[in-house]
Amino acid sequence: MIEAARLSPVETTQLALADFAADVCLGLTKPGQKELFSKYLYDDVGSALFEVICLLPEYGLCRAGGRLLRDNSQEIIDLLPGPLMVAELGSGTAVKTRWLLQALARRQPVKYFPIDISRSALDRCDSDLGRIESVSIVGFERAYLDGLLEAAARREPGVRLLVLFLGSTIGNFDRPAADEFLRSVRQILREDDALLLATDLEKEEERVLLAYDDPTGVTAAFNLNLLARINRELGADFDLSRFEHVARYNRAERRVEMHLGSAADQSVRIPGASLVVRFARGETIWTESSHKYNTAEVIDMSARAGFRCRRQWVDSEWPFAQSLWIAA
Repeated sequence: MIEAARLSPVETTQLALADFAADVCLGLTKPGQKELFSKYLYDDVGSALFEVICLLPEYGLCRAGGRLLRDNSQEIIDLLPGPLMVAELGSGTAVKTRWLLQALARRQPVKYFPIDISRSALDRCDSDLGRIESVSIVGFERAYLDGLLEAAARREPGVRLLVLFLGSTIGNFDRPAADEFLRSVRQILREDDALLLATDLEKEEERVLLAYDDPTGVTAAFNLNLLARINRELGADFDLSRFEHVARYNRAERRVEMHLGSAADQSVRIPGASLVVRFARGETIWTESSHKYNTAEVIDMSARAGFRCRRQWVDSEWPFAQSLWIAA
């Protein structure tokens, strides 16, 4: 079951479109570096393309996270005694979450609250995981913190909340913003609640860049779909053939940056945002960051956010960590 905001479907759509237009206007008129928020990469088309990216041999993050959950889910659950409910931030289709839900369902009936802005991803999540015995699902088509507040409000007395933030999505935040977001998550939780956080770890530059610029071009299509979405929803006239996908590694910040580069001097009309944007040849729109961490840094992050790191698991094939944090 998916729950939308307490507005009519038309009102919800209009509000989301107004927010999208405002953010597009803000990002594309920003002095210096034009930007678009990475959350807008994940409309229905973008979410479907990302599912394909997760299957690519170059994109080792997804398989590493899956292996860690497959091999360690029972241990993770055993470290969290007593009744548990589970909420997942940015669940997508929750393919990897199955391992944790099955492990917990062997102990108790499970209430699982996936939170995502993609309705199609939530629909698939409900279809695929709803067949697990003793698991009930209520999905929230919400932003992370709004959905988590909704899930936490359904807590029953004596039940601990386990929050999942998988897929190394925390890497999309700049480091100070990541700290602020994790502190906001902690404010919603109670003492002894838990957060399972996935982080992609530092590795060779060539290897990490291939994960964001695959030779088959799926990641390029994923990135360019953001411009196509602006065309579809805001009536813009982006010519996708005049933009190219660019992936860069910023050594100083230890992050991969995805950009869309303009192949020519050009102007783009965006009627839905009441905007005309001019691009110089070679100018880019920054669409996503993926910060890389080391294991000690993740432990330090937990303390700054008001948690203690209970245990950490690291994949042996692709440097990637799952860390279990307990709310202090």
